[in-house]
Amino acid sequence: MIASENRSAKTRNILLLGGTGEASALAQALAGRDDLAVTLSYAGRVAQPKAQPVAIRIGGFGGVAGLRDYLRAQAIDAVIDATHPFAAQMSANAVAACAEEGVPLVALERPAWQAMPADRWIDVTDLDAAAAHLAQAEPAPRNVFLAIGRLHLHHFARAPQHRYTVRLIDEPGEALPLPQVEAIIARGPFTMEGDAALLAERGIDLIVAKNSGGAGAFAKIAAARSLGLPVIMIARPAIPERAHCESVAQVIAWLDHSAPSGGVPDQRGV
Repeated sequence: MIASENRSAKTRNILLLGGTGEASALAQALAGRDDLAVTLSYAGRVAQPKAQPVAIRIGGFGGVAGLRDYLRAQAIDAVIDATHPFAAQMSANAVAACAEEGVPLVALERPAWQAMPADRWIDVTDLDAAAAHLAQAEPAPRNVFLAIGRLHLHHFARAPQHRYTVRLIDEPGEALPLPQVEAIIARGPFTMEGDAALLAERGIDLIVAKNSGGAGAFAKIAAARSLGLPVIMIARPAIPERAHCESVAQVIAWLDHSAPSGGVPDQRGV
């Protein structure tokens, strides 16, 4: 936890829930603001998060109750949820905690990807449905690129006939929970050309991806399109209703329209 700094009476305390490129971009944009004291919070799933020009905290809050305690203890005036679109539990906790504490909340949401005519998407509702498709509809062994992160690999143990490639930011601290799996350690951004070369080199037949949206993770989807590969596309989880923006500029406008000390933000024109 970063120690509290001396702050003027006009300074608003902003909690930025991060873990995405958009959160980093927003931290960069807000770092020079004298009227804001921003703390960027990471869940702690990456061993070495990128250096940021704002205060950093790492680790969970302890559910809704823990987040409420943090909002009160740090006198947070507004919360910006710029977590991954699939961080549904954190986002739901933020909605509940902010509502109960009367703290304004906005989400910086990437628009979801939309299939183009050249895409070969197999739309599924969740990770279990993606694993079921591989287990039942793809009985023959395939080379599968799992673009879902390390924490959810266990879902695919029910389809052990396939050979899996996963791309991770950090070296796994323990054996991955799949019988035939190889990890590639790399940190983005990636390019369509680079991902197309990777997929071709490894003889990938099928990709499993979350519909994360945004440009940062799109290279593999564009590469699959260029190679004519099918993509099992996992839909985003449901998140409770909340105010949202689609760009850093819109979030800054939201902040500038909100009351100076925890009032309800004016959403008109944002």
